[in-house]
Amino acid sequence: MGWYLDVLKKYALFDGRAHRPEFWYFMLVNVIVILVLRFIDGTCGMMFDSGLAGGLSTLYTLAVLLPYLGVGVRRLHDTGRTGWWVLLGLLPVIGTLILIYLYAQPGDAGENEYGPPPTNTEPGMA
Repeated sequence: MGWYLDVLKKYALFDGRAHRPEFWYFMLVNVIVILVLRFIDGTCGMMFDSGLAGGLSTLYTLAVLLPYLGVGVRRLHDTGRTGWWVLLGLLPVIGTLILIYLYAQPGDAGENEYGPPPTNTEPGMA
Protein backbone atom coordinates (compact mmCIF):
# COMPACT_ATOMS: atom_id res chain seq x y z
CA MET A 1 0.00 0.00 0.00
CA GLY A 2 3.01 2.25 0.51
CA TRP A 3 3.73 2.47 -3.23
CA TYR A 4 0.16 3.54 -3.94
CA LEU A 5 0.18 6.28 -1.33
CA ASP A 6 3.63 7.44 -2.41
CA VAL A 7 2.36 7.96 -5.97
CA LEU A 8 -0.65 9.89 -4.69
CA LYS A 9 1.65 12.14 -2.64
CA LYS A 10 3.60 12.92 -5.83
CA TYR A 11 0.38 13.35 -7.85
CA ALA A 12 1.66 16.19 -10.04
CA LEU A 13 5.36 15.30 -10.15
CA PHE A 14 6.45 14.67 -13.72
CA ASP A 15 10.20 14.93 -13.31
CA GLY A 16 12.49 12.28 -11.90
CA ARG A 17 12.20 8.52 -12.18
CA ALA A 18 9.92 5.75 -10.91
CA HIS A 19 10.97 2.11 -10.81
CA ARG A 20 8.82 -0.84 -11.74
CA PRO A 21 7.38 -1.72 -8.29
CA GLU A 22 6.18 1.85 -7.75
CA PHE A 23 4.36 1.87 -11.09
CA TRP A 24 2.96 -1.68 -11.06
CA TYR A 25 1.75 -1.68 -7.44
CA PHE A 26 -0.03 1.61 -8.13
CA MET A 27 -1.67 0.04 -11.19
CA LEU A 28 -2.64 -3.11 -9.26
CA VAL A 29 -4.39 -1.12 -6.53
CA ASN A 30 -6.16 0.99 -9.18
CA VAL A 31 -7.49 -2.07 -11.00
CA ILE A 32 -8.76 -3.60 -7.75
CA VAL A 33 -10.43 -0.35 -6.62
CA ILE A 34 -12.06 0.18 -10.02
CA LEU A 35 -13.40 -3.39 -10.10
CA VAL A 36 -14.87 -3.00 -6.61
CA LEU A 37 -16.41 0.37 -7.51
CA ARG A 38 -17.89 -1.04 -10.73
CA PHE A 39 -19.45 -3.86 -8.72
CA ILE A 40 -20.93 -1.29 -6.32
CA ASP A 41 -22.12 0.82 -9.27
CA GLY A 42 -23.83 -2.19 -10.81
CA THR A 43 -25.37 -3.34 -7.54
CA CYS A 44 -26.74 0.10 -6.73
CA GLY A 45 -28.00 0.72 -10.26
CA MET A 46 -25.57 3.57 -10.91
CA MET A 47 -24.21 2.28 -14.24
CA PHE A 48 -24.37 4.61 -17.22
CA ASP A 49 -26.53 3.69 -20.22
CA SER A 50 -23.52 2.21 -22.02
CA GLY A 51 -23.04 -0.27 -19.17
CA LEU A 52 -19.26 0.17 -19.27
CA ALA A 53 -18.85 2.34 -16.21
CA GLY A 54 -20.76 3.89 -13.36
CA GLY A 55 -20.65 7.04 -11.31
CA LEU A 56 -18.28 5.92 -8.54
CA SER A 57 -15.78 4.20 -10.82
CA THR A 58 -15.75 7.18 -13.19
CA LEU A 59 -15.16 9.64 -10.34
CA TYR A 60 -12.31 7.51 -9.00
CA THR A 61 -10.75 7.19 -12.47
CA LEU A 62 -10.83 10.97 -12.91
CA ALA A 63 -9.37 11.46 -9.42
CA VAL A 64 -6.34 9.26 -10.13
CA LEU A 65 -5.78 10.42 -13.73
CA LEU A 66 -3.10 12.98 -12.84
CA PRO A 67 -1.21 10.64 -10.47
CA TYR A 68 -1.34 7.92 -13.16
CA LEU A 69 0.10 10.28 -15.77
CA GLY A 70 2.79 11.42 -13.34
CA VAL A 71 3.96 7.92 -12.41
CA GLY A 72 3.74 6.84 -16.07
CA VAL A 73 5.98 9.70 -17.18
CA ARG A 74 8.44 9.00 -14.35
CA ARG A 75 8.44 5.29 -15.28
CA LEU A 76 9.29 6.18 -18.89
CA HIS A 77 12.04 8.47 -17.61
CA ASP A 78 13.48 5.52 -15.69
CA THR A 79 13.86 3.64 -18.99
CA GLY A 80 15.55 6.65 -20.61
CA ARG A 81 12.53 7.74 -22.66
CA THR A 82 10.78 11.07 -22.76
CA GLY A 83 7.44 11.34 -21.00
CA TRP A 84 5.71 12.24 -24.26
CA TRP A 85 5.56 8.50 -25.00
CA VAL A 86 2.62 8.39 -22.58
CA LEU A 87 0.50 9.90 -25.37
CA LEU A 88 0.58 6.49 -27.06
CA GLY A 89 -2.21 5.63 -24.63
CA LEU A 90 -4.52 7.69 -26.84
CA LEU A 91 -4.26 5.01 -29.55
CA PRO A 92 -7.01 2.51 -28.69
CA VAL A 93 -5.32 -0.91 -28.50
CA ILE A 94 -1.86 -0.82 -30.00
CA GLY A 95 -0.84 2.26 -28.01
CA THR A 96 -1.80 0.61 -24.73
CA LEU A 97 0.09 -2.56 -25.63
CA ILE A 98 3.22 -0.59 -26.55
CA LEU A 99 3.00 1.35 -23.26
CA ILE A 100 2.68 -1.87 -21.25
CA TYR A 101 5.82 -3.13 -22.98
CA LEU A 102 7.70 0.11 -22.25
CA TYR A 103 6.56 0.21 -18.62
CA ALA A 104 7.76 -3.38 -18.14
CA GLN A 105 11.30 -2.63 -19.34
CA PRO A 106 14.06 -2.46 -16.72
CA GLY A 107 15.21 1.01 -15.78
CA ASP A 108 18.63 2.42 -16.52
CA ALA A 109 21.12 1.15 -13.94
CA GLY A 110 22.92 4.44 -13.46
CA GLU A 111 22.04 8.07 -13.68
CA ASN A 112 20.40 9.17 -16.91
CA GLU A 113 19.27 12.56 -18.23
CA TYR A 114 16.23 12.43 -15.90
CA GLY A 115 18.20 11.99 -12.70
CA PRO A 116 19.63 9.32 -10.44
CA PRO A 117 18.00 5.90 -10.26
CA PRO A 118 15.12 5.63 -7.79
CA THR A 119 15.69 3.79 -4.54
CA ASN A 120 14.38 0.22 -4.30
CA THR A 121 13.07 0.43 -0.76
CA GLU A 122 9.36 0.54 -0.05
CA PRO A 123 8.14 3.97 1.06
CA GLY A 124 8.08 4.27 4.82
CA MET A 125 10.32 1.23 5.28
CA ALA A 126 13.75 2.86 5.13
